[in-house]
Amino acid sequence: MALDPSGYSRPQRTSRPAAPDPWASTTFDAVCPGRRVRSPRPPSAVVHPTLGPVVSSWEAWAADPEIRHRGSSGGALTALVSWLTESGEVPSFGGVAADRSRPERTTTYTITSRSDALQAAGSRYGPVAALASGGPRAFPGLVGKPCEVSAARALLDRRPADDPEPLLLSFFCAGTPSQHATTRLLTDLGLPESTPLAELWYRGRGWPGRFTAVTAAGSSVQSTYDESWGRHLGKATQWRCKICPDGVGESSDITAADFWHCDERGFPLFAEGDGVSALLARTPRGQEVLNRAFSTGVLVGRRLDLDRLAAVQPLQVSRRSTLWGRLLGARLAGRRIPHYTGFALIRLALSSPRETLRTARGSYRRVRRASTGPEHRPS
Repeated sequence: MALDPSGYSRPQRTSRPAAPDPWASTTFDAVCPGRRVRSPRPPSAVVHPTLGPVVSSWEAWAADPEIRHRGSSGGALTALVSWLTESGEVPSFGGVAADRSRPERTTTYTITSRSDALQAAGSRYGPVAALASGGPRAFPGLVGKPCEVSAARALLDRRPADDPEPLLLSFFCAGTPSQHATTRLLTDLGLPESTPLAELWYRGRGWPGRFTAVTAAGSSVQSTYDESWGRHLGKATQWRCKICPDGVGESSDITAADFWHCDERGFPLFAEGDGVSALLARTPRGQEVLNRAFSTGVLVGRRLDLDRLAAVQPLQVSRRSTLWGRLLGARLAGRRIPHYTGFALIRLALSSPRETLRTARGSYRRVRRASTGPEHRPS
């Protein structure tokens, strides 16, 4: 995987096989989330219309104050990974972190300890392929974007029955921005592109935390979360993310999300405070892990009503509710679209036909206008 001219992570051919491999082609078609995504149905899970299958839901945060501070919200995933690796229950997790030599870039990262987990804490709003370091069979645990976890789950479903199954952790995702968006944000903050950096983090070290870049010379620039994501990074997400049916990590064992505080109109507030995560156990295995994490004091929290979580995640709710209209408009404009199964997109669309029609028209116009742009090549 490598950055293309548009700043997105894309596969690059490094060699050619002596002969075509039918198994590889069939497997790719079955697991690539650019081709298809299936909503799973784990045992004992209740299916929420916009949040997917859930065995249990929690409002939670890390008991360790340092982990809570470093995490993007309540540090819940960092606390789980730290605990599971330090105890030896899950010896290593595949994940991502800032590239040590170029911290404005994001790279794959192996987590085997609390210090590793802290190094990887916090969101990374740039392109990276978490599975590129070996795939889901390479690690007993994986922390990845919903699309990556979906691909891992689909690939694991094709494994021999006696193969060990890694623990899959994910998080709510609004999309992957181009790497160029980070570069533009740094430039707007007064740092030329050639400025060597010592550190860069997008969030965390507070909640929601500030975009912060520290130069090798020791100076720093900052931006609020609302400014960095809302006005820069979020507008540069790739096309596939804009038609994603699963920004909520349905294929994971455990999914984490921000559990924002809201104003009287229901809009999330981004004032700095102590981080709070929402945690969704998607599978009985995820439920068992969370039960022990709470009972041993790794996590602190309480049960959470799913509709309360949906209310403070308006992007995820609106994106799925209007997705069928967006897909229809793109398809009518001549765009290839993936095959999605089990997300009840038509049922959601029929519940708000006027909004669905408006979305379809807007999608059709945008795809027609930009059908030749490099960002909109099928991926």
